Amino acid sequence: FRFKLLLIVMATMVVQEAESFEQGNFKKCDQSSFCQRQRNYKPERSPYVAVFSSLRSVTDNHVYLDIRNNDNNIPFTLDIYALEDGMIRLRINELSPIKPRYEVPNTIHDVGVQNFLVEQNPQNQTITLRLSNNPSVSAVVVCDPFRLDIFDDQEPVFSINSRHLLKVEYLREKPVPKPPTEEHENLDNPEEVEKIEETKEDKPDPDDEPGMWEETFKTHRDSKPRGPESIGLDTSFVNFNHVYGIPEHADRLALSSTIGSEPYRLYNLDVFEYDLNSRAALYGSIPFMIGHNAKRTVGLLWLNSAETWIDVDSSEDNKGVLGSVFSYFAGQENVPEVNIHWMSESGVIDIYFMVGPSPRDVMRQYTKLTGTTYFPPKWSIAYHQSRWNYKDEEDVKTVDAAFDEHDIPYDCLWLDIEHTDGKRYFTWDTLKFPNPIKMQDDIAAKGRKMVTIIDPHIKTDSNYHIYREAQAKGYFIQNKDGGEFKGWCWPGDSAYLDFTLPEVREWWASQFTPDIYKGSTLNLFTWNDMNEPSVFNGPEITMHKDIKHGGGWEHRHVHNMYGILQQMSTVDGQIARSSGNERPFVLSRAFYIGTQKYGAIWTGDNTAEWGHLEFSVPMLLTIGLCGISHCGADVGGFFKNPDPELLTRWYQAAAYQPFFRAHAHIDTSRREPWLYDEQYKSAIRGAIRERYELMPYWYTLFYQSHTTGEPTMRPLWYEFPKDTELFAKDDSFMVGSALLVKPIATASTWATQIYLPVTPNCNNGWYDVKSYQFFPSPNTISMATPLAKIAVLQQGGTIIPRQLRVRRCSALMTHDPYTLYVALNTQGKADGEIYLDDGHTFDYKKGVYNYKKLTFENNILSSRSLNTTALWETSAWLERVVVMGTQQPSTVTVEAAGVTTALGYSFDKNLRVLTIRKPGVNLQKDFTITIN
Repeated sequence: FRFKLLLIVMATMVVQEAESFEQGNFKKCDQSSFCQRQRNYKPERSPYVAVFSSLRSVTDNHVYLDIRNNDNNIPFTLDIYALEDGMIRLRINELSPIKPRYEVPNTIHDVGVQNFLVEQNPQNQTITLRLSNNPSVSAVVVCDPFRLDIFDDQEPVFSINSRHLLKVEYLREKPVPKPPTEEHENLDNPEEVEKIEETKEDKPDPDDEPGMWEETFKTHRDSKPRGPESIGLDTSFVNFNHVYGIPEHADRLALSSTIGSEPYRLYNLDVFEYDLNSRAALYGSIPFMIGHNAKRTVGLLWLNSAETWIDVDSSEDNKGVLGSVFSYFAGQENVPEVNIHWMSESGVIDIYFMVGPSPRDVMRQYTKLTGTTYFPPKWSIAYHQSRWNYKDEEDVKTVDAAFDEHDIPYDCLWLDIEHTDGKRYFTWDTLKFPNPIKMQDDIAAKGRKMVTIIDPHIKTDSNYHIYREAQAKGYFIQNKDGGEFKGWCWPGDSAYLDFTLPEVREWWASQFTPDIYKGSTLNLFTWNDMNEPSVFNGPEITMHKDIKHGGGWEHRHVHNMYGILQQMSTVDGQIARSSGNERPFVLSRAFYIGTQKYGAIWTGDNTAEWGHLEFSVPMLLTIGLCGISHCGADVGGFFKNPDPELLTRWYQAAAYQPFFRAHAHIDTSRREPWLYDEQYKSAIRGAIRERYELMPYWYTLFYQSHTTGEPTMRPLWYEFPKDTELFAKDDSFMVGSALLVKPIATASTWATQIYLPVTPNCNNGWYDVKSYQFFPSPNTISMATPLAKIAVLQQGGTIIPRQLRVRRCSALMTHDPYTLYVALNTQGKADGEIYLDDGHTFDYKKGVYNYKKLTFENNILSSRSLNTTALWETSAWLERVVVMGTQQPSTVTVEAAGVTTALGYSFDKNLRVLTIRKPGVNLQKDFTITIN
C-alpha cells in the first residue's frame, strides 16, 4: 500500500510539473547544437560544386550529377526528377556514407513522371532542364558554386542555395584525441608544446564542435551515437512578399521574419497553455510552405521527419543571386524575395517544388504527393460534446437527455481518460461504466455516436492484456542500450509501442475488434491523444532522441512521424472491425505530412481567452493549406473558464470551422450550453443549429476536398488571389467559395468592420445570410453583431444547399427536404454543387451517390448529375428556393421527368428576394425551374 501510495504521489508531482507550462521546458535554437551550427554557417561562397561533366540521365525523367564539397572533398549525389503536373523533385545525399542516412518512408504517393528536355552550356557550366509536358517550367543548374533556379514563364520563382547555406554534415567516425605525450613526443621545448596547444584553441577541430557527439538539456543527456548528421539549405521565393504554412504554431497566417529572433520550429511536443504570437513548436509538424503573389502561387515541401528549425528572411537587403539578377533585368529595384533557411537534425535533402500557378493548382499538386483528405462520415462534421471527463454512465445519460430537453442538436459524446480502468486503454472502469455496450446502444438509438480516448503510452502492468501481449512480442521501443524504454505519463510507469514496425501497426489495429476491445461497439470511435509522444519525465516532455526503434533507427529520425503512425493504425483497426464497410473517425493531436488521409486533428490545449479564439483562425487556415481539411479548436478553450460572452462567440466561430467540438479540462467548471442564462443559451443553440442547417454544404465541401485536395476553410486570398489587401488578412475566412465569415474575437463588440473582396472582372457582391441585404464589392462595411449574430455573407454567384428542419442529430436529417439559397451576381448568374449519399459507408466508392451541378442563368435554375449513374436512393426533396438579387416574376414553373408544374412564390421588393415554395422534386432527379 505504501509503495502504491508513493507511486501515486510521484505521478502527481510529474503531472503537476508537466502541466505548469514554462518556455524553459522547451529548447530555443541556441540550446540546440545543430541549429546553432547551421544558423552560424555563413560562407562568402558555397564550397559545394556540381561536376558538370558528371551529368547523365538515369532515365528521361531523372538526371544525376556529382556534387563535391571543396572544403573537405566529401562527394554527394544530386538527383533531379521531372514529375507530372509541373512538379520537380531535388535530392542530395552522401555518395558513400559510412552508414545509411535516414529517408522518410511511405509518405509521398507515387505520382506520374514526364521527360526532361536537357540543354547543356559548357561555357558557363549550366544545365537547363525543361519539362516536356509543361514547357513553361524549367530548372537551371548552375555548377560552380552549385545553385538550382526554377522558372515559370521565364520568370524566377525558386532559387536554391543562392545564399550559399547548403551544409550537409557528413557521417563520420568519432575523433579520438591523442594523448599529449604521444602528440608531442618529438618536441623537447615546452614552449613549443604550449604554442601548439594555443593554436589548436584558436582553430577548433571542425569535426569536434560542441554538441556534435553528445548534448545535454536540463538533466537529460543525448548520447548521439551517430554523431553530427544535420542538413541545411536556403530556398528563396523570388518575387514574393508573403509565405504561409509550416504548422503548427500559434502564429499569424503570413509567416513573419525571424531574423534577430527565434526561428520557427517543427518538433511535435506536448505543450500546455501555449503562448500566442509564437514560433515555438506545438503538436504537429508539416514542412510545407506556400508563396503567393498577385500573379501566381507556388509550393515547396521539405520532406523530413526529424527536428527542423526554419528561418524566414524577407528583408530587402538580403536578396540572393537570382533575385538580384532578376531585379536588374526586370528594371525594378525592389523585386521582393523571401529567403527560407531549412535546418534539420538528420536525413537527406529531399524537396518537392510545385509551380501552381493558382492556389487550387498548388493544392492539387501537393495532395497528389501527400494524399487528399479522408472522406469523413457525415456525423463527424456535426457538433461534438466532450470534456475531461464525463464521470459515469449516469452523467452520460443526463447530458445526452439535456441536449434533447433544451432542443440543442449534437452528434457525438466523448469520454476522456477517466473512463478507463486505471488509465489502461481498451478497458472500462467497471464501477463508473458497468454497462458500456448498453450505454453506447442507448446513444446510438437516437442516431448518435461515442468516442473514447486511446493514447500510445501503455501502463506497465503484467496483468494488463495490452502490455502483457505487446511485451511478449517485443513491440515496445527500446532504450539506447537495449531493454524496454519506460517513461511517465497518465498511468504512471509506461511503455511505448514502436509504430514504425508494420507488425506493431497490424497488431494495434487488431485490438479494435469488439471481441478484443471488450465493451466496444461499431458506434464507438477513437481519439488518439498525447501521441507526440508525450513523456512527462522526458526531455521537453517527450522521448529521448537516442532511444531505438526497429531497424536500428533512433527516435530523432522518426519523431515527427510517431503520431501519424499511431493514427493510421487506429484507422486500419476501425475499418477492419466493420469488414471494410464503415468509414472511420480518428482524432489525433500529433500530425505530419499526410495526416489528412487518416482523420481529423485539433489545435490542442488552448486557453479560455479572447486571444486564443482570435488565433484559432490563422492556425486552422494554415493547417488547411497544408492538406488537413478536418481540423478545429476546442470550443471555449481547454484551460480556464470562459465567461458566457466568450463562450458564445467561440461557438459562433467554431460553427463555421471544419471540426466542431466543445472540450474542457477536468478542473474547469461544467459548461454545457443549458447551464447559462437564456440569452447565452439561446445564442449558443442558434450557432449550433446554423451548423446543422449548413450540413449539406459542409458535406459537399468535404467530398470536394476528398476528391480535389482543396481545404474546406480557406484564406480570403485563396478565393481572391489578385487582391493584395488580403495577403496578410487572417481575421476572416471563407467556407468553400461561397461564405465569408468574420468571427467576433474581442469582448463587447456589437459591430464589426468587414472587408468584401471582388472577383476580377466581375462584381459579384455579397448578401447577409440572415437579412439578405446586398453589399457591392470591393467594399468595407460595418455589420451589427449583437450577441446572437454571426457575421456571415454569401458571395454573389453562388448556390448553397441547406436543411432547415434541424433535428437532434444529423443522421435523422438524411432524407429531410432541402432549401437552395441562390445568390445572384450582377450578371444574374450563380452556380453550386450538392453531394448526397448514406453518410457513413464506403459505398460511394462503388458509385452509390448523387452529385449534382446547380446552375442559375437566364432566369433558369437547373440541376444536372455530375456522376454518370445516380444510384443512391433518397426520398429527400426540394422544399424551397430562395433567390437573392432578382426581379419579380409573373410565373414560376418546375420541370422534372417531362412534367411541368406551376409553383407558388413570394417576392420582397425592397430586398429583391424571391422565395419559391415547394418545388417538390426529388433531389436524386434532374430538374429545371424557370422564372418568367
